[in-house]
Amino acid sequence: MSTDPGVDDAVRDLLLLMPRMVGRAKRIPVPQELQSLALAPRHLSLLAYLLFDGPLTVNDLAARLEVAPTTVSLMVGELSGKGILERREHPTDRRRRIVSITDAQRPSISAWLSRGATAWRRALEPLTPGQRQLVVDTLRAYEAAAAADPEADPEPEPGVSTP
Repeated sequence: MSTDPGVDDAVRDLLLLMPRMVGRAKRIPVPQELQSLALAPRHLSLLAYLLFDGPLTVNDLAARLEVAPTTVSLMVGELSGKGILERREHPTDRRRRIVSITDAQRPSISAWLSRGATAWRRALEPLTPGQRQLVVDTLRAYEAAAAADPEADPEPEPGVSTP
């Protein structure tokens, strides 16, 4: 429990805001040409990295997604089979593969991700670089705290019942 009522007010505001944000993100329509491919939310981050950062190795993707390389390899295999991604030999290391979005699917993937990118751009552009970094750092801290063991912090928050 915070001793600063401003923190509690901000927590309340964010608890009310986050479900709306998640709901809006989930309602971003998948482009018609991708609907039959049964893309799942787990594919979104992988596709975003490839769209914004360009071709990457499976190990690079795994590090960025914070999952095991075998998990990424399975996702890449699935998306390659659907014609969304392609794998090619690394130019200097034949044991490694470079993963990229196919030219045919790039416009659709870009259109799908652009709505969220545009909203974030509008929200972040008025801020200073330091304020932008604070927003990103705060969201990362929230994600880490939300993923933490709930038994590690047994003190209930005010007005929130615990099971």
